[in-house]
Amino acid sequence: QVQLVESGGGLVQVGGSLRLSCAASGRTFSSYPMGWFRQAPGKEREFVAHIDWSGGRVYYTDSVKGRFTISRDNFKNMVYLQMNSLKPEDTAVYFCARGRSSTAVSGAGNYDYWGQGTQVTVSS
Repeated sequence: QVQLVESGGGLVQVGGSLRLSCAASGRTFSSYPMGWFRQAPGKEREFVAHIDWSGGRVYYTDSVKGRFTISRDNFKNMVYLQMNSLKPEDTAVYFCARGRSSTAVSGAGNYDYWGQGTQVTVSS
């Protein structure tokens, strides 16, 4: 059974930074792509970023390009989301998820295991 546990969320002011972490269980972590999604109150869950199994290919939704960076450490079974220049519209619960493939990366159906989420609140 795969478990994903996010951490690193919190309250930050506009323009600030946070680094989210996702710890994954399982010996096959390095074989799978990983993604980050977020869900704001009253809104649907949306894709944020995706990284392939090697870390060589990354994808971002347009609204975070140039501000967020996804990375992974396959030795530690960790995936990260560095978030800079945060805006109030980045406020949401952020989820990490294990991907089935690196196609259709923005679709939630491409991911089979999800964490419980970590709250990010950006105050203006």
